[in-house]
Amino acid sequence: MKQLKQYTLIDFFCGAGGFTEGFRQMGFQTLYGYDSWLPATQTYNHNYQLNCGTKDVSVFLNSIEEINNVPDSTVILGSPPCVSFSTSNKSGRGEKGLGLKLIKSFLRVIAVKKHQSNSILEGWFMENVTNSKKYLQVYYTFKDLNLSDWAISIGKNPEDEALRVNPNTFVINSADYGSHQARKRSISGEIISKGKFIVPSSTHINTGVKQEQWKTLGELIVKLPIPILKSAVGIVRDPIYPSIKIKMDDLTDHFYDSGLYECEWRQSRELKVNHHCMGKMAFPENMENPSRTVTATKSSTSREALIYKSDYNRTGDGEFRSPTIREIACIMGFPITYQFTGNQYAKWRQVGNAVCPCVSRALAKEFLIQNNYPVPTELNLEKEVRLEGILNLNTFIETVFTNPPKRTRDSKFRRHPIKDGNLTVTLSNFDIKEKNKPDGRWMTSIQYGTGINFRHQVIEDNFYKSLEEIIKKELPEGLQFLKIINNGFSEKVANSRLMQKMYESQKSVGNKEEPTYLIDDLKGIINRISAENEFYHQSKDFKIFKYKDKIPLSQILALYGVNKIVSIANQSD
Repeated sequence: MKQLKQYTLIDFFCGAGGFTEGFRQMGFQTLYGYDSWLPATQTYNHNYQLNCGTKDVSVFLNSIEEINNVPDSTVILGSPPCVSFSTSNKSGRGEKGLGLKLIKSFLRVIAVKKHQSNSILEGWFMENVTNSKKYLQVYYTFKDLNLSDWAISIGKNPEDEALRVNPNTFVINSADYGSHQARKRSISGEIISKGKFIVPSSTHINTGVKQEQWKTLGELIVKLPIPILKSAVGIVRDPIYPSIKIKMDDLTDHFYDSGLYECEWRQSRELKVNHHCMGKMAFPENMENPSRTVTATKSSTSREALIYKSDYNRTGDGEFRSPTIREIACIMGFPITYQFTGNQYAKWRQVGNAVCPCVSRALAKEFLIQNNYPVPTELNLEKEVRLEGILNLNTFIETVFTNPPKRTRDSKFRRHPIKDGNLTVTLSNFDIKEKNKPDGRWMTSIQYGTGINFRHQVIEDNFYKSLEEIIKKELPEGLQFLKIINNGFSEKVANSRLMQKMYESQKSVGNKEEPTYLIDDLKGIINRISAENEFYHQSKDFKIFKYKDKIPLSQILALYGVNKIVSIANQSD
């Protein structure tokens, strides 16, 4: 076993410092962190007691002098911004050029630090979203990295391999290393003494008995105080690092009301459980599994939004909530002593962009093992709370919900009550196939499939009348369905202009219902009618659904209800 020495690191695109934190816990000393975003740099400086300035890492793309100014270190870390590679960015069609430029800047630094005379670099690691791997080269020559002249100056051929990257890139799930979050990320790297990246052995597993089970979201949340406390008295123990105990009054960014307006959580719920082309997700979050990925954008209305049941006994507004900043920080694996600068949205972005410390800790430990260096028996943790310059989000106040968010003018509307496979009957205020802007009229349409060339059928207004006899004949409860729709439900339908206005304001007016509520009501009515697993076989003489012969009766009911809404709205305008 080699003697203990001081291992050092530099962190590029350091953000809030999640990559650094795992290495610090394994005894590494942080020399410097580079980031262009001031709140992240301030957070990094606060937690590592440094004085780093903001810096655009792209400056290293064309300047050897800038690279030479970077301190030499044992390890180099980097997390180039992932937005241009993310599958959620423009449906996976994000601009890749910027991401590749920043990766190249980072790899240039590593190449110089690895191949310079008297190099002390012993390892490097790069984190990105899983989709980035397909854009990485098998290896990069000095010429590829615009280092031809520099390579010649140190006696190397510009065509020589400087770094091997793609074969040294693996997808790692943070849940396999003890995180309360199932977060998959691409990790590239090299332990230079071995000439390759060695993936750390997982410590937790989804199934099996030889390793610990994945840690669940519920196991974490229950160990934190509930956010609705009116005051913080006593001691709180870190749910991940039990050796850390602090005064509850020092637990920042947790005791505030993160409740959501009903219109917000209802939109998220619809996208999760009834999306027109994607699978079903849990709403609210499933506490029996690891958390889904914490994203960099704080959202309350998206499919990706993390939403919990509120601890307040409320219905409608505030019934569900977003996680607190402290909760998502713990989900990521930050100690409760770790502080984040800026407002709520800046803090959320810093946490969501970070590398999980449990993953970086596993990388650091594997680095020590492979180099035959001593592995610390205890984690190096910051156990004191330092709050100077920190904006604490704690308010201990329950929110009064009086001002729901409004949609932009002429917002598009698309909802369907029932989804059978990829078959939907849709209410919209625009032509889904043409993707045009709303023109003041509402539409009934049927979608067959979800691909680029999905089949699409527009249904004319007042078509619902031709379905009445079929509904009466095919369903014992058909007459009851028609009575409900035509006596009570129909009265809730406004004219087309008011429908749009209510949708944009996310409020019903008088006895008229905002269209998302109309679709929810229609779904409830259909579900109360016993039509499950019953089908209507269309005749050749009267084909309602053009591209299917066997139709779920629930979709016949959906078509009737949606077309009734459209017909009333358009005719009463």
